[in-house]
Amino acid sequence: MVAFLLTDVGGRRSYMVQGVRSRSGRGSKLALFQPMFPVEFEGLESSRQQMHRFKEIRTAFALQSLPFDVRKSTVALFMAEVLYRLVRESEPNEALFDFVWGSVEALDVMEEGVANFHLWFLANLSRFLGFCPGNDYVPGAWFDIREGLYTPVRPVHVEVMTRECTRILHDMLACDVRALADIALNRAQRVEFLNAMLVYFGYHLDAISAVQSVRILKEVF
Repeated sequence: MVAFLLTDVGGRRSYMVQGVRSRSGRGSKLALFQPMFPVEFEGLESSRQQMHRFKEIRTAFALQSLPFDVRKSTVALFMAEVLYRLVRESEPNEALFDFVWGSVEALDVMEEGVANFHLWFLANLSRFLGFCPGNDYVPGAWFDIREGLYTPVRPVHVEVMTRECTRILHDMLACDVRALADIALNRAQRVEFLNAMLVYFGYHLDAISAVQSVRILKEVF
């Protein structure tokens, strides 16, 4: 089995899962390789091969609810697939790593607002991929996807978010993750905003179209 990890010191790395010693008990090592599980490890890296190997691996902190809550595990699957498709760099990106690590911690302890989490994650991920909105939001504005700007006048092209989706984008970017429950959205609004974000990401990164877990998200939320 091959595991793709986002690491703090090496960016995205690929490791072969074979003969790993786990401090959490024999036979349990594969359980560590679930989507978005936080791990600490010692690797055996080779300059000759792109695929590295683990020497030792263990859980970084015990997840309290994420593995057992179908809503949270669905969100984690989406997060993992988005990162797998969009993050290709093998260079360290400390800000991105800290954001992802903190997102996992927040999702695990969250009691309310889970239905909005994937939207918050996607909106804020744009900050670290280099195409978040470039100006301040004004109520009633549209979001011009091509220019990456809020605008009081609707652009003539089709790459534009509706006023409602634009407002939600602003709310997601401005919201503390612990207050996500305060953003009241129904299923239709979540689906519409998710579709708008996929168009937004797709304008910059074609790989977003390959994310298969979107369908599951729309069924769950």
